Amino acid sequence: MFKKTKGGNKGKDDPQRIPEASFSNLILMLATGVYASLGLVPDPLGKEMKKDFEIAKSTIDLLDVLKKKTKGNLTKEEEGFFLNVISDLKMKFAQINKKEGK
Repeated sequence: MFKKTKGGNKGKDDPQRIPEASFSNLILMLATGVYASLGLVPDPLGKEMKKDFEIAKSTIDLLDVLKKKTKGNLTKEEEGFFLNVISDLKMKFAQINKKEGK
C-alpha cells in the first residue's frame, strides 16, 4: 500500500525500525499487548508495568475470532505459530488470574 523510500528506511539492525507488515508480526503485536496487560513485560508505550485483565481477555478473545476467520487460509508455519501463541497467552492468563485470586 505504501512505498518505502530509499532515504527514510532505517537499517535492519536498528531497533527503532518499523517491522514489515506480516501476519506473524500482527500476532506478535497483539500478543505483546496481552503480555503487557498481564504485567509480564513493560507496556511498550509507557514502559511501566501495569495489569489490566479486561484488556488482556479482550485481546485474547480477539485473537480467537481471528483464528476462526483465518482457518484454512494460513500456511502451516503461520497456523502453528498462531496456535502456539494463543495457547501460551491463555495459559499465562489462567495462571495469573488464579495467582491473583480472580
